[in-house]
This record gives sequence, structure tokens and C-alpha cells, in this order.
Amino acid sequence: MKLEAINLKDKFSKFTRHWSPRVIAEMNDYQFKLVKVEGEFVWHDHPDTDEVFIVVEGTLNIEFREGTVTLNSGEMFVIPKGVEHKPSANTECKIMLVEPKGVVNTGDSDSELTAENDVWV
Repeated sequence: MKLEAINLKDKFSKFTRHWSPRVIAEMNDYQFKLVKVEGEFVWHDHPDTDEVFIVVEGTLNIEFREGTVTLNSGEMFVIPKGVEHKPSANTECKIMLVEPKGVVNTGDSDSELTAENDVWV
């Protein structure tokens, strides 16, 4: 165990690529991932797990087939497993994801935005 706080601002400064989550911590079988987003992502779902979006900085839109949820800095949203969604941000937004280890960012969707998994920063 390291007796050192994880500084989110410092961790965000270590990468620039959008839609490419970086792991900063693990708890049981869950990972805490930081990701910078801008523009539109792909429609996808995670059939086996819920997914948590926490906005650290900026504004994130999460589109669903029945409507859109807009999250601002300091807000979070839990997407239930199997619910199709498409995140987007008009300008760069910094978010934290909380999800089980091994979850692929694009779910079962094959996309050029599919990121390498389990990359630590």
C-alpha cells in the first residue's frame, strides 16, 4: 500500500489522447479510469456491467435512444448494464469512469475508437 494521494490533475496532465481511458487505481475487481473526451463517441453498451461516469471538468452529454443526460463538473451518472448509449462533448471534458477490470470502452461495438485496455498512468 502506498501512503500517497492520487492527484487527478497530475494524472490528467500525463496524457492527451481523447477517448483513451487510463487506469489510476483498482478496488477489488473495479478500476478507476480517467479519460479526456471531445467530439462524439460510438453507440455501444456493456451487456454485463453497469458503468459510472463522473465529470471532473467540463460538460458531457450521454445520448440514449429515449433522450439525453447532460452532466457538468461535479456530477455523475450510472448507466445500467445493457443500456445503449453514446457519450459526446462539444469541448474537451475530463471524466472518471468506474467499471470492472477488463471492460472495453466500446463494448461489443467494433470501432476505431476502441482503446487498449488496462493502460495505467
